[in-house]
This record gives sequence, structure tokens and C-alpha cells, in this order.
Amino acid sequence: MVAKFDLNDDSVVLIIGTGSGGGVLANELAQRGVKVVSLEAGGRYLPEDYLNDEWDSFGQLAWLDNRTTSGDWRVAKDFSGLPAWIVKAVGGTSIHWAGASLRFQEHEWKARTNYGQVGGANLLDWPIDGAEMAPWYDLAEAKLGVTRTGDRPGLPGNNNYKVLEKGALALGYKEVSTGRMAINSVDYDDRLACQQTGFCFQGCKWGAKWSAAYTDIPKGEATGNLEVRERCHALKIEHDDTGRVTGVLYADKDGNQHFQKARVVCVAGNSIESPRILLNSASAMFPDGLANSSGQVGRNYMRHVTGSVYGVFEKPVKMWRGTTMAGIVQDEARLDPSRGFVGGYELETLALGLPFMAAFLDPGGWGRSFTSALDGYENMAGMWIVGEDMPQETNRITLSATATDQFGLPAPNVHFDDHPNDVAMRNHAYALGEAIYRAAGATRTFPTPPYPSTHNLGTNRMSENPRDGVVNKHGQSHDIANLFVSDGSQFTSGAAENPTLTIVALAIRQAEFIAGELSRQNL
Repeated sequence: MVAKFDLNDDSVVLIIGTGSGGGVLANELAQRGVKVVSLEAGGRYLPEDYLNDEWDSFGQLAWLDNRTTSGDWRVAKDFSGLPAWIVKAVGGTSIHWAGASLRFQEHEWKARTNYGQVGGANLLDWPIDGAEMAPWYDLAEAKLGVTRTGDRPGLPGNNNYKVLEKGALALGYKEVSTGRMAINSVDYDDRLACQQTGFCFQGCKWGAKWSAAYTDIPKGEATGNLEVRERCHALKIEHDDTGRVTGVLYADKDGNQHFQKARVVCVAGNSIESPRILLNSASAMFPDGLANSSGQVGRNYMRHVTGSVYGVFEKPVKMWRGTTMAGIVQDEARLDPSRGFVGGYELETLALGLPFMAAFLDPGGWGRSFTSALDGYENMAGMWIVGEDMPQETNRITLSATATDQFGLPAPNVHFDDHPNDVAMRNHAYALGEAIYRAAGATRTFPTPPYPSTHNLGTNRMSENPRDGVVNKHGQSHDIANLFVSDGSQFTSGAAENPTLTIVALAIRQAEFIAGELSRQNL
């Protein structure tokens, strides 16, 4: 029996967003007997609905609401209306993610301490560390079914991986594998093993890849404690005269507005929408937006140092066959400032189909170099750079002064400038990526600039001291006790690892905290 809660039921926990943070939090709370209402701006799509076609799937799942972009990054020039490639659907971007599930390294929890003063960077230590997070990572890895952890074997290597492995081993790299992936290598948790179809970004039609859409959300609903309202777009968080939040105003699929009362509100709308709703909820008591006494809401936007390297070989690779993110080289994720930058990066295989290859490839612009690159598509191997970018106060989400969304609210502007450390890291990664492919026999290599962001982090960051951030170590806002942030926007720094595993671990941990505080009558 799926729950149905009254708009005036002020005992519920209301969660905005149903992705890796919000969807997991909703299930974990529901399993603990807490009543939850989840608002999801998008519709509900399950594996039988997913489309194994890049453009059609993009139209089905992508978040395409009005946004503007500024800064010196390539995305502002080439994809100004699409600064981020994320999902608007029940399950959020856990439908689209590739599945890479890596723990932070010990040094990455304390970037300010371990990296020192980096000019222009707003570095800060996390108020938690690896030892505190270890048991939560264990739970997250079990939930996601991460390969090469516990007794779960790794995925097989496809041709794209074999090319990467050959070149990396020839250069002396040691940490080369098919990765720790939330994609079943064997049947697990009532989900099939991976069928190597190759459309991981379009939603896994087999359910082999973990997604909140068809794991945590239905499990939470089965408890009778979770109601998910799809196509319900959160507009504003309201509060009372004491400053406690009281619920959320939202618009349904027909544009009608409703107000859901709540005992606790958790914001999990990705690192663009989460600060945006806090800023759009400004009031006489909170003129700069909710939870923003520090002025840090929207600031320190991170999107990882990214870019791609492609190699063309004499014989076909057919990189699109098999797992999209089929392998990883982790040796460069270490802390080694002698390379000319702090932080590190991962090199991960990445296959794009022809439509997105044509959109994202940039081997010198249109013309012979572009067409000859596409002519070599069948013989092409690809990898993606994932590195730790520097948080900067000026990289931020703000409310546009001119653009509005479909509800008449100010649209978000996403501003990002590369830090010199980011540029140095990317150039280092480009050179090594090309060297890996040359060592494997590539006849041609070319680096390509970053795509629209998929790893959006840091705009409501955790801090020990309230003046330095937005939330405490539990994602609880420093300013308002019953307001939480439950997604990647709470990241204090970005680390070199794909963020989803850490988002899930933090959500499980936050659920334990919220349930405990509710039972103690502290919320």
C-alpha cells in the first residue's frame, strides 16, 4: 500500500529530490519508520521505459529547464543553456551515472591541511574523515553491489578497457582494473548481472546498474512510509516566526501550487537546484536566502577537472560495446605536488555514441580534422579525466537578474572559471592519456575539452565553523536546525573520485542522525 499523506500533516520529513542523496535518504528513513514525502520535478521512468538511443533518451531524461552560464570554461561558450547534464526524473541522475564507486582517499578529507595555502582557492577541511565514514561506506557498497568489494567479482574488460590496460601497463602503471562499479557482475539484490549492452548513460534496461529509481524508491514505498510525488517542482521553502522551516510550496504537473507542511525539510536537488531554492526562499528574516548567514550558499561550485582523450588505432576497437565506463587507471590520484599541482586525478574509460561524439568532439573545430576523426570512430578508444578541482568562492550558483523558469522564478546562473591548479592538472592528464594510447599503438590521439557537468558539487558545503559553510557534519544547516542538505552540494572539497558512493554513504548516515533526532524530540 503506497502511502498518501495530507498536505497539513506537519509530522512528515519532506525531501526535495529523489536521486542518489534524496532517494536513498527517503528509503533509509522509511525503513526506520519515519513518514516521508518526496517531491520530484520529473516523471517516473523504469527500465522498460528507458530508450537505447542517445538523443531520444536525452530528451526523455535530461534536465532542460532554463539556465544561464558564465565564466571562462568551454561550456559557457558551447553549451550555455546546458551547463550540467543531469536527470529530471524519479531516481535523479542515478539513472544516468556510469556506476563508478570509489571511496575518498585519506588525504582528500583534509584538503586545507594537506594541500596548504593555494592562492585563489577556498580550501577547507571536511569536518569528518575516512575513519568516521568507513562503516557508512561499507553499507553504501553493499547497497549498490559494488564490484571488487566484498565477495563481488569485477566486471569483464571490453575492448575499450583492453586498449587502456595495454597502454597503461606499458607505461608502468600498477593500479589498472575494470574498477569498482555499482553494476552487477553477477546477479545481486534481485537485479540481473550486466548484459554489456553499452547504454549505461541512458538508464540500464536490465537493472544491473544501481539506481534509486528502481531500488531505494520502491523499497521505501513498500514500507508504507514513503510517498513520492512526481512532476512536482519545489518553488520555495517557508518558515515560521522562530526561523524553523515549516514546509515547501510546490507546483504540480498542471502548474497548480500546493503547500506541504513538514517537520523537517531536506534539500537534495543537485548542486545547482539546491542552492537555488535556498536563495529563492529569501524572506525578511533571511534576506540573503535560507541557511546563508555565512554567505556561502551557492559558492565553491565544483565540477571536477575533466576532459577526454581519444586514440585512433589501425584495427577496430568498437568502444561502444560493453560497459560505458569499463576501466580505470588510479595511479595519478595520489597527492604529489611535484607534478605541478595539488590533488590528483583518475583516468576512466568512456565511450560516447556517434551523436554525442559529434556534439562534444573538438579536434580543432569543423573541417577535415573533425570529419576524419569521426571517420575513425570504429577504430577509436576513449577515456575521461576525473580530477580534484579547487573550490573558489567566485565559482558559484546565483539567481539570474534576467532569465526566469517556467514558473516565473529567477533561473540559476552557473559561473565557473578554471583555477590554475585545474589547468595544470588537466594538461598533465591530457599528456599522459595520449601517452597511454600511443603506448598501445594509436596512430592518432587528441584531447577534447570538458563536456557539460555531471559531477556538480560544493555549493552548500559542510564546515566545522558556521562562518565557513552552510551545513554541519550531518548535513544539517548551521542556521536552521530542521533544514538539511542531502546531496553533493554538501561536499567541502571534491576529491578525485566520482562522487556518488560518498553521496550515498552520507545519505545513509544522515538518515540515522535524523531518525535519532526525531525520536529524541530534537527536531
